[in-house]
Amino acid sequence: MKKSIKTVAALALLIGLGSNSAQAQINDGTAQFGVKGGVNFSNMYTNDVSDNNVLTSFNAGVYAMLPITDFVAIQPEVLYSRKGSELTYDNAFATGKAKFKLNYIEVPILVKANLTKNVSVHAGPYFAYLVDAQVTNESSGGSLNFEDTYNNDDFNKFDAGLSAGIGFDFESVGIGARYNYGLTTVGKERTVAGATYTVPDGKNSNISVYMTLKLN
Repeated sequence: MKKSIKTVAALALLIGLGSNSAQAQINDGTAQFGVKGGVNFSNMYTNDVSDNNVLTSFNAGVYAMLPITDFVAIQPEVLYSRKGSELTYDNAFATGKAKFKLNYIEVPILVKANLTKNVSVHAGPYFAYLVDAQVTNESSGGSLNFEDTYNNDDFNKFDAGLSAGIGFDFESVGIGARYNYGLTTVGKERTVAGATYTVPDGKNSNISVYMTLKLN
């Protein structure tokens, strides 16, 4: 994930290059609708995105592809997507794994460009609404195990960021990968005993690998 910002910029540039490719003219002007789902590899970052504390989770939802030209389309989506982070610890007191899970309704609005008949790139903003959050802990021996659920009043209800990715499209199915770079801090600012702090003080970072199924 350390080079994800550069990846977003590179894919956005590819969209611009792809739009000039005469060989990429494959849209027939018909809107497409479908379902999609896959695996998330998510984390929260403060200053720099790292590969540490990655939570493996899922995403699922629906999409539409609305052609603008022969090779460019707008692709809005509505997804249920779980993000967050995972921490493995091993110290003198305990050994275990803590997970912070954030459940969002996410709406990416993407520009999709076909580079070839089966290869496309996409980029654009995403907006998300936090449904709820869960914090779990699994310790060796089970003495410190717990699972707590929080409503969205405990955190920022809205998230927004940038998305970019690549897809491989076939007759009725497709596969792809996407990176989401969050721009909004997950936690709310709180003041306790005169001290101000934000928990969790991080922004979402998420790689998703997915499959699509066209319905028309």
